[in-house]
Amino acid sequence: MSQKYILALDQGTTSSRSVIVDQKGEIIGIEQQEFPQIFPKSGWVEHDPFAILESQLSTLKKVIQKTNINSADIVGLGITNQRETTVVWDKNTGKPIYNAIVWQDKRTADICENLKKNGLENHIRQTTGLVVDPYFSGTKIHWILENVPNARAASAEGNLLFGTIDSWLLWNLTDKKIHATDYSNASRTMLFDIKKLCWDEKLLTALNIPISMLPAVKPSSFHFGDFILDGHTIPIAGIAGDQQAALFGQACFKKGEAKNTYGTGCFLLMNTGTELQFSKNGLLTTIAWGINGKVYYALEGSIFVAGAAIQWLRDGLKIINSAEESELFAKEVEGENPVIVVPAFAGLGAPYWDMYARGAIFGLTLDTGKNHLIKATLQSLAYQTKDLLIAMQHDAESPLTSLKVDGGACANNLLMQFQADILDAVVERPKNTETTVMGAAYLAGICVGLWKQEDIETDKKLGKTFIPTISSEKRERLYKRWLKAVERSKDWID
Repeated sequence: MSQKYILALDQGTTSSRSVIVDQKGEIIGIEQQEFPQIFPKSGWVEHDPFAILESQLSTLKKVIQKTNINSADIVGLGITNQRETTVVWDKNTGKPIYNAIVWQDKRTADICENLKKNGLENHIRQTTGLVVDPYFSGTKIHWILENVPNARAASAEGNLLFGTIDSWLLWNLTDKKIHATDYSNASRTMLFDIKKLCWDEKLLTALNIPISMLPAVKPSSFHFGDFILDGHTIPIAGIAGDQQAALFGQACFKKGEAKNTYGTGCFLLMNTGTELQFSKNGLLTTIAWGINGKVYYALEGSIFVAGAAIQWLRDGLKIINSAEESELFAKEVEGENPVIVVPAFAGLGAPYWDMYARGAIFGLTLDTGKNHLIKATLQSLAYQTKDLLIAMQHDAESPLTSLKVDGGACANNLLMQFQADILDAVVERPKNTETTVMGAAYLAGICVGLWKQEDIETDKKLGKTFIPTISSEKRERLYKRWLKAVERSKDWID
């Protein structure tokens, strides 16, 4: 018998990737391509949906060519994607009526304020598990319908479709036949009832969004439709938003298991099982995934700027040439770093939820150099993670003894050691840190019968463990300084 493969697509905020996974769960090929970021105004972030699609298809073709596998041996396709990013397109022409509005975009702050003024804050919290924030898709759809010429009329006539990036890819991969999403992505729109598992009419009315625009919502491990490649039919059999996919890829299948992904943003998720658990500490309640007839939930804390802060050092300040250099320069700082960077470039996420906060640097003196700034920026990722973990432990009413990590920045040993130190917890980095795309591969592979869920748990291999080394007195002193800096960066924009 020939070897069978899963093709997994990882459509991220700054790049698209395609990965081939063999029957043993090993990645045998990976291709990546960046695409342009568009910043029309301060606080606005957009993508060209066709640039996303083309970069994804390009990497898909390249990885198959480079691995030299027969497309007939690809038995399933999984998709994971940047969440909340919003595309509205004409279902007749297939053309987007506006650029994709990215999850980081802040233009809908006023719309969010109006929802609060109209008394919808508690309804949104209890129905969707989310807070009222520009981060989510609902207000982005409303903005497009209100601001793009003829959009309202086209939506009223049933000619427009909305999708998060998974839906946009699925629609195009299935030759414009399937308009659908999965539970995990639907739960990030601020329009989806996560208890009843349906679109919420009250919120659609409040934002004046016709239900005809919205995709069908399916389990995460499900045969969504088919992708025809070189004459062969490949079932699209798994879809999950990137953070839920990473939770699945880390095999956090049991209640109470948690992971942190260090990507463009930083996202801490804890599996809460099949029971909904609401946070008293500013965390989100979200759907983790739907599989085998059950829906699983998670608590989530979102840090808007993580790896993006390292990109800022590279592209904005131009004090490093690559992300990898950040560790080398940070190591040059001996002893305690007096500098604190609060990277609130897009406001503060959980547990603060301050859309008016902005980035700040504290503790500068005449002997401050670029190395201090680089180290402080790296450390900000660990401090923000501690903020989330404290809130999560209060909600879960149990301490977390270890944290599973993944994402690009988890390769940075200095950062991971500081993370263990500031948390006073063991940090576990898997051998294969590509957990997000593996989550999509696993969901698809389970659906097509290539793997069982219990096999994934057994096959997970640990790469490196980081043990806390600093004193409790030092930990407390460092964290107190961080909290002081956060307070001073809040409510900056009037």
